[in-house]
Amino acid sequence: MLLRIIQESFFALWFFLPAGIANMMPIFAARWPVLKNWEFPMDFGLHFRGKRVFGSHKTVRGLVVGIIFATLTLWLQQLAYENIGWVTDWVAHVNYSALNVFVLGPLFAIGALLGDAIKSFFKRQVGVPPGETWFPFDQVDYIIGGAIATWAFVPLSFKQYALLIFLWFFLHLIATTVGYLTGLKDKPI
Repeated sequence: MLLRIIQESFFALWFFLPAGIANMMPIFAARWPVLKNWEFPMDFGLHFRGKRVFGSHKTVRGLVVGIIFATLTLWLQQLAYENIGWVTDWVAHVNYSALNVFVLGPLFAIGALLGDAIKSFFKRQVGVPPGETWFPFDQVDYIIGGAIATWAFVPLSFKQYALLIFLWFFLHLIATTVGYLTGLKDKPI
């Protein structure tokens, strides 16, 4: 029983890793000297009801870098699935060899980052300032977006989605705290 719980948890973490990586990459890309000034906003600077649609932190740079790294992550997962026996056994819910990395990788990223952007739209509309925490929406936006974007290609069971949301929610809290302690984030949550 315990082994099954560990395997199901591993699968939830493994399956959603491309979206998790895509969600983190905009923070790093903003600090890379070659990309630092490439800050074109995803909302083109448009306003709705007097407020920015997504805000200045949602950039094309972040979206493009997220797509690249989600696709690269999924490709590495596919290689691991095909070449490492225990990985093949532990993620047997999905045949990674049959996945089109160049479709599903971008979908993970677009879903995660658009989920975050849509949450930012609502965050602006209710008056939460940029950079302020909007708990728990800041922690689940990318998870829900990534799950919706990939559902048609790799549908999971309700139990798998519930475990995925639960684990990635808490992993996000831990990663945000580490980001705060290392100076990558301004706030601990």
